[in-house]
Amino acid sequence: QNVTQTVEEEKPEPPTIQEIKQKIEKYNAKVTNCLLMKLNDDGTYTGFIKVHLKLRRPVTVPAGIRPQSIYDALKEVNLAQMTDKRTSFYLPLDAIKQLHISSTTTVSEVIQGLLKKFMVVDNPQKFALFKEMRKDGQVLLQKLPLTEYPLYLRLLAGPDTDVLSFVLKENETGEVEWDAFSIPELQNFLMILDKEEKDKIQQVHRKYERFKQRLQQTLKEARGKPG
Repeated sequence: QNVTQTVEEEKPEPPTIQEIKQKIEKYNAKVTNCLLMKLNDDGTYTGFIKVHLKLRRPVTVPAGIRPQSIYDALKEVNLAQMTDKRTSFYLPLDAIKQLHISSTTTVSEVIQGLLKKFMVVDNPQKFALFKEMRKDGQVLLQKLPLTEYPLYLRLLAGPDTDVLSFVLKENETGEVEWDAFSIPELQNFLMILDKEEKDKIQQVHRKYERFKQRLQQTLKEARGKPG
């Protein structure tokens, strides 16, 4: 079962640097790979989070743009600004992206960073980051406020992603707000839906054509038998 919670929890008092240090040491002791957290002299810390992308609708990306290279990422080259042409496609279902972030990185910045890595030019407000927890056989999803700090949540939960994981989904507010999409985006959605409809029709035609052939073959064999 999936249960979505929208009520924000009360935040406890911020921990001291010594408490953070102890939590990081405890966290790193449980890490089974090299993805450790590192405490800085000013009390901030850095680490890694993994985000599952569970998007049911297509995203808008620049048309004809090559994937971002390491050079582009280091130089912060924005390939999306190199062309005005746009196209839409579905991201791989449940793709996972690993991010190296700071304790001061907010949910809003995580969402913007993910969209930039995939060169998605949609408005970041169309997406939301959720924390996913498992309890008593249930999967609990809670939408995170834009000012929350994901790395702190990761620190509190420990490195086990079965205890806590992060999920990027559409920012559902009830009915789809089509006014938030541009005309080219809506046209691309129609093209995608039209293609999916044609593919489905072809699948049904092929299914019943095979059934028809088997039925005709069975009738032909039955006529050749005596009685």
